[in-house]
Amino acid sequence: MNNGLIINLAFHVVGGIGIFLLGMKSMSDGLQTIAGDRLRKLIGMATNNRFLATGVGTLVTCLIQSSTVTTVMTVGFVNSGIMTLKQAIGIIMGANIGTTLTAWMLAVQMGSYGLPMLGLAAFVYLFAKNEKLRYAGMAAMGVGMIFFGLEIMKTGFAPLRDIPEYIEWFHMFSADSYFGVVKCALAGCFLTVVVQSSTATIGITMGLAVSGIIPFETAAALIIGENLGTTLTAYIASLGTTTNGKRAAFAHITFNVIGVLWITAAFSLYMALIRTLIGHDPNTVVVVNGAETLPYIQPAIAAVHSVFNVLNTMLFLPLTPLLALFLTKLIPGKQIREQPKLTKLGKFMLGSPMVGIARSRYEIINMGKHDRDMLNILKTIISGEEENDDKLVEKIFYKEDVMDNMQKEITVFLTGVLSGNVPRSLAEEAQIQLRLADEYETISDYVTTLVKLCKRIRNAGGVELPQIMRDELLSLHNSVSDYFDMVNNAYSVNNRAIISKANPLSDAITHKFRDLRRRHLTRLSEAPVDPLLSTTFPDMLISYRRIKDHVLNIAEVMAGEVA
Repeated sequence: MNNGLIINLAFHVVGGIGIFLLGMKSMSDGLQTIAGDRLRKLIGMATNNRFLATGVGTLVTCLIQSSTVTTVMTVGFVNSGIMTLKQAIGIIMGANIGTTLTAWMLAVQMGSYGLPMLGLAAFVYLFAKNEKLRYAGMAAMGVGMIFFGLEIMKTGFAPLRDIPEYIEWFHMFSADSYFGVVKCALAGCFLTVVVQSSTATIGITMGLAVSGIIPFETAAALIIGENLGTTLTAYIASLGTTTNGKRAAFAHITFNVIGVLWITAAFSLYMALIRTLIGHDPNTVVVVNGAETLPYIQPAIAAVHSVFNVLNTMLFLPLTPLLALFLTKLIPGKQIREQPKLTKLGKFMLGSPMVGIARSRYEIINMGKHDRDMLNILKTIISGEEENDDKLVEKIFYKEDVMDNMQKEITVFLTGVLSGNVPRSLAEEAQIQLRLADEYETISDYVTTLVKLCKRIRNAGGVELPQIMRDELLSLHNSVSDYFDMVNNAYSVNNRAIISKANPLSDAITHKFRDLRRRHLTRLSEAPVDPLLSTTFPDMLISYRRIKDHVLNIAEVMAGEVA
C-alpha cells in the first residue's frame, strides 16, 4: 500500500475525529449555557417517580447533548445526598435515550454544509455582544464542526474500499454469527473507551458504513458495544465517592451490560425489527449522479442506537426497585458515616459548570445548616443545661473541621469553574459563592471561639459564669441566632431583597451589644469581679458581634453590595 495514502488516511481520520470531538464539546458547552436555570430546575424535578425521573434524564441529555455529563452529574448528586438511588436510576436510563438524538443528527445528510455553518457561527461567537447569542453561536459552531468532522472522516475512509487487504481485515469483524456479533460489540466497546465519546465512535462507525467498508450488521453490532464503553466514565467518576455514588455508577453499568447481553442474543430478530422500522434494507446501494451511495444505512444505524436504549429502558423501568435493592446488596453500606467529598465530584462537574454552580450552592446552604447546628449547641453550653458538656464541645470542634474542609472543597471547585470558559453571569455567581463560603466558615470560627471561652471559664476552677451574665449572653445569642436564620433562610430561597430588613436589625443588635458592654463596665465599677470573667465576658460579646457582622456580609453579598 502506498505510504502517501496511509498518511493521507491517518490525517483525515485523526483530524476528523479531533474536529468532531471539539464540536461535541462546543455544542454541549453552548447548549448548557443557553439552557441556564432551566437545566437546574429540570434536575430538581427528578422525584422517586421512575417515569418522571426518566423523562428528566432524557430531556436534560437532549438539552446538553452529553449522556456522559448527565451520568457523571447524577453520580455526583447521589454521592452528596441530593438525589436518591431510585431517582438516579431513572435519570441514567433517560440519559441513555437522550443521547440517541445526536445519532439522528449525524444521520442527516448535511456533511457539505458543516464548513459554512462552522464559519458563520464562528463570526457570531466572536463578534456578538449579547452573551446568550454568543453561546448560541458556540453551539451552532459545534454542530458545524460535528458535520464537518464526520465529512472529513468519510473522505478519509473512502479509499479503503479499493484496498482488498483492508476490506479483508474488516471482514474479521463480521456479525454473521453470535460470536461474530460479540466480537464486534467488544470492538465497539474498546473503541469508545479509547476515544471517550460514544457519539464520536458512532460517527466513526457511520463513516465506515456509508463508505461501504463494513456492512450494516457489523455497524449495528459495533453500536451496541459502544453502549458498554460509555460506562467507564461513570465508573471512574464513582471512585472516591460514597457508597450511594458507587451504586449509581453501577446502575449505569448494569443497565448497559444486561442490555447488550440480551440484544446480542436476539440480534437476528433485532435486525429484522430495524429493517421493518426503516422500511428498506440498509445495505441497499443507490446510484446517484453516477456514484454508488448507501442512503438508508445512516438512519438505520441511528435507529439501532435509539431502539436499543428505548427497549432496554422499557425492560428496566418496572424493575427499578429490584435494581436498587440488588445494588444495595451488591455494594453494602459502611458502618461509619460517610462524609461527601465535593472535590472528587468537582473535577467531573466542571464538564457542566451551569449545573455545578447549582451543586456548589447546595453545599453552601449545607454550610448554613452546620452553622445553625453549632449555634444550637453553643446555646446549650452557655445555658449550662448539660452538666458534662465535653461531648458537645467535641461536636463543635468536629463541625468546625467539617466547615474548614467544605470551604476548601468549594473553593477548589469554584476556582476550577472560574478558570474555564464560562459566561459572565456564571463567573459572577461563582465569585459570590466563594465569598459566601468564606463568610459561613468564619461564622463557625467565632462560634468555636465562644465555646473555647466558655471552656476557659469552666476549666479555671472555682469560677462560674454568674446568672446575670449568662442571661445577657443568651439574650444576645437569641438575637444573633434569629438574625442568622432570617438571612440564611433568605439565601436558601434566593431572596436578595432581605438586605432591606438586614440593615436595621444589624443596627439593633449593635446597639444591644453596646448596651450589654456598658452594663458590664458598670458592674466592674460597683463590685469586685473575677479577673477572668472581667476580660472573658467582653470577648464573648465581641464574638457575637462579629458573627452578626458576617451575617450582614452575607446579606450584602446577596444584594450585590459587596464586590
